[in-house]
Amino acid sequence: MLLLSEQQTRDALPFPDLIDALDGIFRSGCVMPTRHHHDMEVPGEPDATMLLMPAWVPGEFAGVKVAHVFPGNSKRGIPAVSAQYLLSDAKSGEMLALIDGGELTARRTAAASALAARSLARADARHLLVVGTGRLAPNLVAAHMAVRPIEEVTLWGRSKEKAAEAVRELEGQFQVTFNVATDLDEALAKADIVSAATLSTEPLIKGALLRPGTHVDLVGAFKPNMRESDDDLVRRAAIFVDTKDGCLSEGGDIVQPLKAGLISNADIKADLYELCRGEHPGRQNSEDITMFKSVGAALEDLAGAMLAYRNAQG
Repeated sequence: MLLLSEQQTRDALPFPDLIDALDGIFRSGCVMPTRHHHDMEVPGEPDATMLLMPAWVPGEFAGVKVAHVFPGNSKRGIPAVSAQYLLSDAKSGEMLALIDGGELTARRTAAASALAARSLARADARHLLVVGTGRLAPNLVAAHMAVRPIEEVTLWGRSKEKAAEAVRELEGQFQVTFNVATDLDEALAKADIVSAATLSTEPLIKGALLRPGTHVDLVGAFKPNMRESDDDLVRRAAIFVDTKDGCLSEGGDIVQPLKAGLISNADIKADLYELCRGEHPGRQNSEDITMFKSVGAALEDLAGAMLAYRNAQG
């Protein structure tokens, strides 16, 4: 059985290829049972989450990801998400590969955001604001740079020290201008794309501050009690999601406005299935504010695992 470390998984999943792989599986579809989602008590800390995410393409590949999200890990200086992915042959059941699930998750999550941005962000979007300094931040920068002509990246974090450290690391990887945002409100008013990846339970992205034509990418807030966007954004934006089933039941940026009567199911313009299949054109004009909410889906992991396995095989 092939064993892929974090670095080997990263090397096997270049963003241009991974974005196209996600596009392909959203077009073709696969079997994707409802994922298992369990809260886990951690004494003295916020609850953790265990996720079990199976999916398969009949006769080709089957896989399952076991993931843990521990918000308290930030105090320990280790990633909040840890995971492994087991890929199998869907004809024989033979175990083919054990893939680093943390790296797979980070890269496929960022790739899904970039896949949405291909349809929703303006073609001339050049200024990216990343809200959050965790593992996803550098992946979101790289993924968005793969689909839009990004020239300037601004990073905001609750800790200015962590934000400055993250920018120093990013400057060694990408040939664009990097800034640390000292005031999030000011940064929101200047960005073409806002990509938020936090575990916030209070809105950070204020819709009233955004310029016409801004695209907002909401990656964090994967539970109903979490939220990154405020009501103004939900009112102003054309809303898109990765999967309707997932976002209508899990993502607080959709669940909370629905419960409050601010929006209805009909206000969700399209999901990635419809965008990738050309059933919805995406952005309608240069003035629209677009909002994409993702909570992740097992078919994204499967697409990434299949790509990593094939690339690692040579």
